[in-house]
Amino acid sequence: MTIMIPTWVNGELTPVEKLEAHEKGLRHKAVSVFVMQGDKTLIQQRALSKYHTPGLWANTCCTHPEFDEDAVTCAVRRLDEELGIKGLTPIYRDTVEYRADVGGGLIEHEVVDIFTAEAPADFVWDLNPDEVAAVEWIELADLEARLELDPDRFTPWLRIYMRDFGDTIFGDGAD
Repeated sequence: MTIMIPTWVNGELTPVEKLEAHEKGLRHKAVSVFVMQGDKTLIQQRALSKYHTPGLWANTCCTHPEFDEDAVTCAVRRLDEELGIKGLTPIYRDTVEYRADVGGGLIEHEVVDIFTAEAPADFVWDLNPDEVAAVEWIELADLEARLELDPDRFTPWLRIYMRDFGDTIFGDGAD
């Protein structure tokens, strides 16, 4: 199945096939979600079958919206498709931009709408093994420490989010 994502080509938002956008390092839209329980966030280990960054740890959910899909709808859809998570309300935190080499000659150049969602105590998930190998709740301070000690176990975008945008994502600095 060909997935077309919103990508800027010659200054105009255009549908481009996802792999092509990554091969050419084209600037494109993305969505990231951090599911929270107080000071803990749910991180996912990407499935080993993913075409880039397989087996690396990332935030709860990260994806690309379909061409005409709004960011909140995309966040809700992918929480369900990747992790079987239903019933959470994503809260917009900020839009950030980054560019990172994700290996295999692929580049993520993303304009990302970032959301958090608070999970209740009785929260459940049902992992899609084609998307996610494992999940773990982790205190933000412990995540920062692990990123410092062993950054290569984590996706480039999670390292960027935590280093450059952590206060905006997790603090009172949201726009």
